[in-house]
Amino acid sequence: MPRLTTHVLNQAEGIAASGVHITLERQDAQGHFHELAQVTTNADGRLDAPLLEETDASADLSGVYRLTFQVGDYFASRAVGQGMLGRVPVEFTLEASGHYHIPLLVTPWAYSVYRGS
Repeated sequence: MPRLTTHVLNQAEGIAASGVHITLERQDAQGHFHELAQVTTNADGRLDAPLLEETDASADLSGVYRLTFQVGDYFASRAVGQGMLGRVPVEFTLEASGHYHIPLLVTPWAYSVYRGS
């Protein structure tokens, strides 16, 4: 069954990024995105619960999604400096099954994402 999780690592300081606001959206058939959730990372840079988790076997969570990480606000509150990034949007396709873990590795000037386990 599909499940979506994430975490954020502050690579500039080598720590988990706590307090990062994240928005989850899903794309409809017309290509428009609609907000599903707003969450904030905990002290470990993770979420307290999955963003999506299929509990009903008949539910279909497959589709195109977007996670938007508010890293500008996070770095503005840190001593490392503001940097150039404000929001980091990540679009991806969720298939009918499998765990999707999408970590964000970020500094005030660069980022990387991947499908983790």
